[in-house]
Amino acid sequence: MALTYPHFLLNFKLYEGTAGADGLELARTIETVQRRTGATFAVAPQTPDIYRIAEATALPVVAQSVDALAPGRGNGQVSLPAVAEAGAAGVLVNHPESPAQFGEVGDIVAACAEYGLESIVCVDSIELGRAALTFDPDCLLFENPADIASDCALARTEPERVDAFVSMVESENPATRVLLGGGISTAADVAASLDHGADAAGAASAFVDADDREAWLTAIADALTRESGTAEDDR
Repeated sequence: MALTYPHFLLNFKLYEGTAGADGLELARTIETVQRRTGATFAVAPQTPDIYRIAEATALPVVAQSVDALAPGRGNGQVSLPAVAEAGAAGVLVNHPESPAQFGEVGDIVAACAEYGLESIVCVDSIELGRAALTFDPDCLLFENPADIASDCALARTEPERVDAFVSMVESENPATRVLLGGGISTAADVAASLDHGADAAGAASAFVDADDREAWLTAIADALTRESGTAEDDR
């Protein structure tokens, strides 16, 4: 299932209760809310579960990370052809918790294009974002690493920084989308992210730690569909 915008990306990372059958149950909860609300969600499960979730649900699946290797030697590493064959729709590249050498980013983005996968390159500054745009990624995930697993969403704490980043992307490579992450924990954060020009948003711990995950997802879905409808009205 291909990625469409706007969407909300849910990253399972390595959180307890997100692997195997538990991870599939979480994905099915996400899918239930997606069907009921019409909002679009994507999920980044633990790597062994990419195939399981891609096969069992209609959710777009994003690989948390891949290694910049050609097929062949590389014991224990994750190849891009393998995640493509498993059913992934996209790949997170250079996430703060699994960083890549900058020279490898371009190789991974090019390989994503070859295999029909969405490349989502993680950056933490306007300068790094501008440099990453030279690789022509499909999407830049902009976040402050210090905000991860906090409640300090950039669109709320530093909206002017988000505005500047979005303006830079629109000027340098308008075909590239912007996804905001890091500290997004409420529907208001999602609405603010889209209001400030982001095409998507995402979270990890806020979803995993929610007391009522379905209710939390429903609130996020409402913000996504409301802001999407507003953008269409503005056009």
